[in-house]
Amino acid sequence: MSGMEFSVLDVVAEPYTVAPQLTARLRIEDGAGERIHAVVLRCQVRIEPQRRHYDAAERDGLLGLFGERERWSDTLRPFLWMQCNTTVQGFTGATEIDLPLPCTYDFDVIGSRYLHALRDGTVPLTLLFSGTVFTKGSAGFGVRQVPWDCEARYDLPVAVWRRMIASHFPNSGWIRLDQDVLDQIADFRARRGLISWDETVRMLLADVGEVVT
Repeated sequence: MSGMEFSVLDVVAEPYTVAPQLTARLRIEDGAGERIHAVVLRCQVRIEPQRRHYDAAERDGLLGLFGERERWSDTLRPFLWMQCNTTVQGFTGATEIDLPLPCTYDFDVIGSRYLHALRDGTVPLTLLFSGTVFTKGSAGFGVRQVPWDCEARYDLPVAVWRRMIASHFPNSGWIRLDQDVLDQIADFRARRGLISWDETVRMLLADVGEVVT
């Protein structure tokens, strides 16, 4: 083996972080046969939605992202979920590290909307790696790049993501609104004497004839 190879051993939900976070356990193998002092590692995490099946409820939930089912051959394409980085300590041959994957429940983020629509199964991920490798060269430090084709696939259980979100947003979520829209909703709530934001949104949906349960 020559060059570097990456594999994802596991992805777990961190229970005690301030914000939602997954942690990927990575194994890095280097076949160059030299002592590595450190690696500044960058990673793009992509979701590949075309690699899994969707039931009727999930297809309904994904309508806003991918359109009608008949269009999925054109619209179901890989998309970027997040970018993250870490520093790898020195090693020879192989090592295992933890890569933090910070997440959000913001529905303006396409990854959050996609994951929220899934009921079960797994999320097909591809991690694309890049970065700088520092070694001992003939005149001090040597530098080389992580090969451009380094990647690893992993099927993240939907239950892991849901467990992480539930620990930070139990039975709830959040969306961003423009200030003027928020002011109008707050005024509506005050004029109707409504107690909570949930009750306010339900009343607004009822006013436009939407079914509220």
